Amino acid sequence: MANFNLLHTLKFPQDLRKLNEEQQKNLCWEIRQRLIRTLSSTGGHLASNLGAVELTVALHTVFDLPQDQIVWDVGHQSYTHKLLTGRLKNFSKIRQEGGISGFPRPSESEYDAFIGGHASTSVSAAYGLAKAKTLTGDRHHVIAVVGDGAFTGGMVYEALNNAGRSGDRLIVVLNDNHMSISESVGSLARYLAEKRTTQGYAQLKDTVEQALLKIPLVGNTARDMIYNSKALLRQTIYHSNMFEDFGFDYLGPVDGHDIPLLVQTFRRAKALEKPVLVHINTIKGKGYPYAEKNPSTFHGVGKFDYESGELKPSSENFSSVFGQELVRLAQEDDRICAITAAMQGGTGLDGFAKQFEPKNRFFDVGIAEEHAVTFACGLAAGGMLPVFAVYSTFLQRGFDQLIHDAAIEQQHVLLAVDRAGLVGDDGETHQGMFDAAFLSQIPGTTVYSPATFADLRYAMQKALYETDGLVAVRYPRGGEPTFSPKLPEEPAEWLHLKYGGETLVISYGREFGEVYRAAQSLAERGKPVDLLKLHRIAPLPEACIALAKRYRTILFVEEGIRSGGIGEHFLSRLSDAGYIGRMTIQAVENPFLPQMSVASALHRCGLDSDTLEEQIAALYF
Repeated sequence: MANFNLLHTLKFPQDLRKLNEEQQKNLCWEIRQRLIRTLSSTGGHLASNLGAVELTVALHTVFDLPQDQIVWDVGHQSYTHKLLTGRLKNFSKIRQEGGISGFPRPSESEYDAFIGGHASTSVSAAYGLAKAKTLTGDRHHVIAVVGDGAFTGGMVYEALNNAGRSGDRLIVVLNDNHMSISESVGSLARYLAEKRTTQGYAQLKDTVEQALLKIPLVGNTARDMIYNSKALLRQTIYHSNMFEDFGFDYLGPVDGHDIPLLVQTFRRAKALEKPVLVHINTIKGKGYPYAEKNPSTFHGVGKFDYESGELKPSSENFSSVFGQELVRLAQEDDRICAITAAMQGGTGLDGFAKQFEPKNRFFDVGIAEEHAVTFACGLAAGGMLPVFAVYSTFLQRGFDQLIHDAAIEQQHVLLAVDRAGLVGDDGETHQGMFDAAFLSQIPGTTVYSPATFADLRYAMQKALYETDGLVAVRYPRGGEPTFSPKLPEEPAEWLHLKYGGETLVISYGREFGEVYRAAQSLAERGKPVDLLKLHRIAPLPEACIALAKRYRTILFVEEGIRSGGIGEHFLSRLSDAGYIGRMTIQAVENPFLPQMSVASALHRCGLDSDTLEEQIAALYF
């Protein structure tokens, strides 16, 4: 296909309505090329966005944005929307510091109706927006675009149940990229979808219904017979009519790459002026063969070669080491089970799944963290050793279950908390800033925060076999810090490094690497400080409290929120123990950091080694 340049010449989204069918196809081709080439350099969510190009063009053609509003579930499908709403010039800096977010952000554009980042929230938010329009007399529509993966989360169904019979102008678009319909059934489904979405069909349907109701005695019966027959046919073809049971008018399934059909369907949905669910089928990764073949690999992808589709090699990291160690332990202990909430690859469980899923010891529960926690508690109550691997930002969704189902009965569950601390390019919705603080508040909970791979292996062993109740092992994204000279080989629950100073700097996890580098540089300047590396951060080791009391000045450095964090716990314990020296905490004051590299985020929070060096030096008096 020739190289088109519609993206630069059109004024979006208004000019979309002026394009003919061929121009629309050319535009979609150009958008896909921009997505592939840009993300090959920046990384990001590729496959999901490639599958939503025609869908987005059709939505922008039919609806009047920003008066009509689109809520993108998660935001993994919103890149084309960004290109069509004034962010083309900045698209090369997506997910980069000073650039645009990889997720919808109302602070970034009036076309972004609601924040995105976590799954299964869009229908609830869209229903709230639609209800607000109804209450204020605004007759515009709200559209929630939801991938089929988000339908594994219970919040979607809570919202559908609440919104279906509301009468508000809410349209839910189910973007289904996994449904398999055979060719003949697919053709019939397409035919029915076309008929059901035409204005003439809808008018005929309404006319027939009204005429039937006017027939004395048999009108209602005849109407119900027709409705029941249609329901049976839909049940046969689509295998479910649950959306209509929720109260939604159901349109589809529709080919999600056929723009004229999508436009026709959305116009019909708009004309109904009531809750409607539009079911579309798309191909994840469409237009890039490597992504079509491996959509999971290219869902959230790092940098890759545009021509060959070859991914940049990744080095060993905490997630991969966790996965390898869990496999080793599970080979020796048949009680060990692993649970993930739709993040098998991201949490390093691919190897575990391959080996133990056939033995029914690996469970992907979908985007259902609440269920995952309580399911793990049930396994534990039944005598198993469950390990729930979950990103820090998503564990927040299971907080009630951690208290009610795990802590009260002291079920022995291991939480492998991945992406703890700063995560970088995914921005504020994914920063792992809260887990250390909220886990340490739960009675009877033990929390380990390893700084090295050796620490991680040690913590997993301790958590599974030497600790009771709820245990968390939290670790950052990426690799381990480098220590020169190296730390002692034997991991322990804490490590005290003495260099002859009167100041003690305490830290844990990845951040201890920054503290260590600062201390080495200070030693060269003749300003030695002693260091305390905490491995177990809850409950705090009693010996560490007694040790810290000997120092004149204490600085606690933490890659997490200050309020309620481990630093506050430590210094509170010191105060209770009668400590009267100088105490300072360096932690994250604003946890909602936008997209940037981890290095930049550490610097902004005053947690990089250079900033810490000067801060520690200032403590000398």
